[in-house]
Amino acid sequence: DLITSKIGDSWITDMDKIKAFEKYSNDKKVLDTMSEIKLENKKKLAAYVKEHNGIDVDVNSIFDVQIKRLHAYKRQLMNVFHIIYLYQRMKSDPNFRIYPRTFFFGAKAAPSYTYAKKIIELILAVANVVNDDEETNKYLKVVFIENYGVTLAEMIIPAADVSEQISTAGKEASGTSNMKFMMNGAITLGTLDGGNIEIAELAGKENCVIFGMNEKEVEAHNLNGDYNPWDVYNSDSRVKNIMDSLFSSAWADGDNNFRMIFDEIMNRRDEYYIFADFDSYVKAHEKIDQLYRDSHKWQAMCLANIANSGHFSSDRTIEEYATEIWKLKKVK
Repeated sequence: DLITSKIGDSWITDMDKIKAFEKYSNDKKVLDTMSEIKLENKKKLAAYVKEHNGIDVDVNSIFDVQIKRLHAYKRQLMNVFHIIYLYQRMKSDPNFRIYPRTFFFGAKAAPSYTYAKKIIELILAVANVVNDDEETNKYLKVVFIENYGVTLAEMIIPAADVSEQISTAGKEASGTSNMKFMMNGAITLGTLDGGNIEIAELAGKENCVIFGMNEKEVEAHNLNGDYNPWDVYNSDSRVKNIMDSLFSSAWADGDNNFRMIFDEIMNRRDEYYIFADFDSYVKAHEKIDQLYRDSHKWQAMCLANIANSGHFSSDRTIEEYATEIWKLKKVK
């Protein structure tokens, strides 16, 4: 309704016309309205989470969302490792506090994919500890939304502030959820992989937060065999503390429950380069933290994403097939 009130409704059937919305990127009234719309969507999601998960979510926190099939290359593990890092740092340093952040996960794992199910188990175990800690839980909450599907996506995506698209560069064929997030005014926090590359080109790199190695750098490490996660473990106390917590923390529950995750990363050469990209990922989150504090700047970035999302309409894709491959002429 907001977009239509500014540029008319022809964009609904000709998505490229949404580009005209970009001229409102400095209109503070429009940006404030966008912020209000996002808040209403966040309230709907928070009400769902309260009802189904029993978790109170701060609707003024940054809603940071990663919803996709649970797979090692999509690196949900890097996301939860970063959450562990934030929690550990806040616990050890009372002067360190982040802008309130709620991390949402939604994912299904194949029944036989034991490693993926173990990652889900870790996310839930960390969530239980983090959400119950009264010292830090006004800054940090974690929500795993069960039985994720399209109906839930329709509620989650419009409520998202940050779209986590963090697969190892070269592994994601395209991704489509990133496009839906873009259209709904979420900022992509991602690697230069799959559809993220086009999003960064269309919206402008300055309106995304890109981190990590690119595909050529990943491929070089694969060819040279010169990356060893133990080097990072021994040189970066953040990484050591995260990995040690898999055995000695409230979420570890004092047993070897998460040894599989430790072994997969440390003893199988961290195949998806979680710790090679970790420092860059931490810095990307710090940038998000700072950007979000300036509401008009943030909403202007969101608007740039929305206004440049027409390229991802399926109408455009089908028309290209029709004209370039099938050589069809339009019926008048």
